[in-house]
Amino acid sequence: MKLGAKQLRVSEPSEADLKKIKRREVYIICDNVLDTYNIGSIFRLADALAVKCVYLCGGSETPPNARIAKASVGTDKWVPWQYRATAVEAILDLRSRHSGGSETTDRISRDPIASLQDDRIGIKVVAIEQSKNSQDFRKVEYTEPVAFVVGHETGGVSKEALKMADQIVEIPMFGINRSLNVMVSLAIVLYQAVVMD
Repeated sequence: MKLGAKQLRVSEPSEADLKKIKRREVYIICDNVLDTYNIGSIFRLADALAVKCVYLCGGSETPPNARIAKASVGTDKWVPWQYRATAVEAILDLRSRHSGGSETTDRISRDPIASLQDDRIGIKVVAIEQSKNSQDFRKVEYTEPVAFVVGHETGGVSKEALKMADQIVEIPMFGINRSLNVMVSLAIVLYQAVVMD
């Protein structure tokens, strides 16, 4: 089933409709993304790539919201999403869902930061951010399950979420501007990870 923008704006998916969509083990974590048009565009991107879930964290607005609905052309009703108070909570949630068993989950709850490098934890967390520890996004291997963290339009990804990331990637900038829009950056990296890899 493929719906155009006009159809999406008025569609109300049933549970059966949603179950038919084969979703990838790809997650998006919005760490205090405040612009509702960015959030709506992220839903549209998440739909395009059949992302499993969008986590809206902190001050990020959540559906139903008229501006999110407008920018998403209605895909906010088709893409699963959850709210978490912080990106750290979203990462911990995903880690516990993709962990190698109760022993690993116990270690995560006791010391989440120390347990992140354990290779039995089955999800990779990639922050899209400029940092002294970042790598060129084209030189990273992306395998599912994978979660991508994007941050506040001015402040970026929180320090706490950056500490929890397995990798930090950035997009090279060749002009005088230092950065791209959060949704544009996410789209570039996601398509590299999901379609081109």
